[in-house]
Amino acid sequence: MTAPGTYTWQRFSARERMARFVVFFGFAVALSVSLRTVEVIPEFLWDSPTQIMDLLKRMWPLDYAYYPGGIHQALMETLHIASLGTLLALVLAIPVGVMGANNIVRVPLLNWLAKLILVSSRSVNTLVWALLFVAVFGPGALAGTVCIGFRSVGFVGKLFAEALEEADPGPIEALTAAGAPWTSIFLKGFWPQVAPAFWGIALFRWDINVRESAVIGLVGAGGIGMVLDTALNLFHWDRVSVILLSIFAVVIIAELLVTNIRKRII
Repeated sequence: MTAPGTYTWQRFSARERMARFVVFFGFAVALSVSLRTVEVIPEFLWDSPTQIMDLLKRMWPLDYAYYPGGIHQALMETLHIASLGTLLALVLAIPVGVMGANNIVRVPLLNWLAKLILVSSRSVNTLVWALLFVAVFGPGALAGTVCIGFRSVGFVGKLFAEALEEADPGPIEALTAAGAPWTSIFLKGFWPQVAPAFWGIALFRWDINVRESAVIGLVGAGGIGMVLDTALNLFHWDRVSVILLSIFAVVIIAELLVTNIRKRII
């Protein structure tokens, strides 16, 4: 028992402890329901180390001779898809981002429309976009390029709009007071402030698109993913290992390249 006049220190109040209990209990219920829904088979889990070792044995030794004729061209196509898709996204994201910035376009309807476009682009997964454009343009690099472009608009446009909204209003007010036209206000007032952020966003998105371009080929949108899908379907595991190694090398090189360029820009 606590002596009269003394106090017992507790980290959380009774209300906070109850709230924490409700949250943890909710997580436990959600986890148990999820486990029942996905129907995890314990036998498969116990056997997974053996299956992984068997798969690694099939992937060794690597078929390096397959790279010049079967991988290199598809890998270059993947980089082209990522680059052209990013360029398309930049062209589309600039007007949408400007329209979504409240301090530039003061029309709520246009702001809402821009946000709708940005949210719609981000809410649809890359593979879903790829399936849609493969159905429209047919399998190949064109579908992959348009897929990457439309998927990237939401990312680039949202961050660009936020950078515009965070711009210092001082130069903008000075140009406006001097009677400068809107184009001069944007190019001389807004753009110098947001240019480093914009190019940093573009580089970061290109880095992401290099990774995503390697995946969308699994549904027929061109690039190295189509070669990987063919090798998987034919059980050519020695070729699969070379393809995965090539993708890993390209991603690492792209990461190093983007990091060095960002250091010079920002």
